[in-house]
Amino acid sequence: MAYPQRMDDPAEPLPRRWSAATSRPDMWVDPGDDPRESNVEMVDERSTLLEFLRGYRVTLELKCQGLDAEQLARRSVPPSTMSLLGMLRHMARVEHHWFRRVMAGEGVPRLFSEGGVRDADWDGARPDPDLVEQAWALWRAEVAFAEQFVSETDDLGTPGQLDDGEPIPLRVVLVHMIEEYARHCGHADLLRERIDGRVGQ
Repeated sequence: MAYPQRMDDPAEPLPRRWSAATSRPDMWVDPGDDPRESNVEMVDERSTLLEFLRGYRVTLELKCQGLDAEQLARRSVPPSTMSLLGMLRHMARVEHHWFRRVMAGEGVPRLFSEGGVRDADWDGARPDPDLVEQAWALWRAEVAFAEQFVSETDDLGTPGQLDDGEPIPLRVVLVHMIEEYARHCGHADLLRERIDGRVGQ
């Protein structure tokens, strides 16, 4: 299952067919052009989990497209520090934790954990084009790692190891990732609508 082709420059909008609907300009794309729709048949556990996760990853990517650094870093409502840029950084951190640290067992520090500052992924999301470029690069690298790891792991019961040493099977990690994206894509709907009126789809 191929991940949708992305532009080389993360600051550039997605291909034109992703950029606007003709039937309703406040929505993303016309139904026939929706990149979340694919020809993948969800006939078993693996294909179902991976297709739902792919769709939510693409949804987050869509919600961030066409915005400049200031818009991406724009906070929701006080006292929340939530922004689309913070969300992108947060999801890079989540992908990194569950697939590199827990499933692959890499002994690497968590992303955005310098100095033990809690919520640095959210709080450090500033309107800086370099930070935006870094966030896209990190997120895409972690998604690519996760996709490769899953494609090379035949058994969804393959265990990873939590910080406390408890085992956790890959299938549970995949369900958790779907849950994580679903929650934050709901937040992204509201954040994007507040920025330019684009609504959920």
